[in-house]
Amino acid sequence: MAEETDLSLRNLSGQGATSSRAMTPVDAAETPRTAQDLEAVYDIPVQVSAVLGRATMEVSQLLKLGRGAVVELDRRVGEAIDIYVNNRLVARGEVVVVEERLGVTMTEIVKGDRG
Repeated sequence: MAEETDLSLRNLSGQGATSSRAMTPVDAAETPRTAQDLEAVYDIPVQVSAVLGRATMEVSQLLKLGRGAVVELDRRVGEAIDIYVNNRLVARGEVVVVEERLGVTMTEIVKGDRG
């Protein structure tokens, strides 16, 4: 009787037999991924934002700002900045200069839905 209910891993993965079962996260974790598997998403544009800090002010204060005005942010010098992709916090990093332009180097990848 045990022989009748025993399924091989080959049958579960869909190789050699048809399966109507949806792929579970366990199956996906066991399937090796290659760079070619991700090719379909390489050309999708995303918005990347590096946030130096934030400030809250009233509209009247905002209207008084002019050239040379200083807006105090909620971060200290040397503190990590937040890096967002499509408005989702994904990393923290540091500001760097690359050929006379500002850039960001990632120092920490943020896991989960923090931020």
